[in-house]
Amino acid sequence: MLFHPPKNPVELKVLHLNEAQKQRREDLMEATQGKAALKQFKKTMAKKAKQALKAKTKNKKKNTDSKPQVFVLDFDGDIKATAVKHLREEISTLISTANKGDEVVVRLESGGGLVHGYGLAAAQLVRLKDAGLKLTVCVDKVAASGGYMMACVADNVIAAPFAVIGSIGVVSQLPNFHKWLKNHDVDYEMFTAGDYKRTVTVFGENDAEDRAKYQEELEQTHKLFKHFVNTYRPILDLDKVATGEHWYGEDALQLNLIDSLQTSDSYILERMENSEVYALHSRQKPTLAEKLGLAQAAEATLSMVADKLPDALARFELNSRLNILK
Repeated sequence: MLFHPPKNPVELKVLHLNEAQKQRREDLMEATQGKAALKQFKKTMAKKAKQALKAKTKNKKKNTDSKPQVFVLDFDGDIKATAVKHLREEISTLISTANKGDEVVVRLESGGGLVHGYGLAAAQLVRLKDAGLKLTVCVDKVAASGGYMMACVADNVIAAPFAVIGSIGVVSQLPNFHKWLKNHDVDYEMFTAGDYKRTVTVFGENDAEDRAKYQEELEQTHKLFKHFVNTYRPILDLDKVATGEHWYGEDALQLNLIDSLQTSDSYILERMENSEVYALHSRQKPTLAEKLGLAQAAEATLSMVADKLPDALARFELNSRLNILK
């Protein structure tokens, strides 16, 4: 059978953050101090670069290590952990190219979600450690439940002071329409093989045995969650932190859920002082048909906005919703 490559494979983009930061600094200097100051700055930096290159060449002759590398990945998790699709590609690329001892920084944001999705995402991070790479997880806003399952794998967990951390617990909820169906003379039948193929249901009548079995399954999942966290972060007092509660950064530090308080931006800037730092971003490359569709949709949207802009400005409102972790 012939192999047919996918129509829209994953494409990877790499940004050298040191160079990007240097360019931004030069742009700001030119705007605020003028071209003469920028010229002098470039001259000074070129001299330093020449000295660094000379030292690097000397180090190579002595067989000493070259400048370390740091790779930055982003994981913005939804309830299904769909971002793992790209995370696994990025990690596979790093494992095949990075040197042992290099560092991977994951900027993680997630309030958790499905057990199997986040279990896979956490397992992907374990691959980095198994390959001999140092793993740092930075949390600026939230790493709760499945998000913390991923974070706890890291050698170093860093969080902003008011980031939401923890929620080591399991929750499941569903509506039941049995009474409504009965009141409307609608019969509901379900056929299973195996005593526990189905316990609680949305449409059937749930009894005490069904609920007890379902609760048992949740408790077992919680037990596995706690065992995973204990494996990678044994310093935790699980009786105190595995209650389903969450904490802000400062309290999380006292409970050993994290190792230090710092934003991801601050940490990455520090690493750029002595390391070459690269940000990796992957995406599903759109097909030609998708590109054409996107272009047509963009054109239609711009036309609609142009027609309705005056009226929209007159009626503009800002609605927001705050989701609270429980």
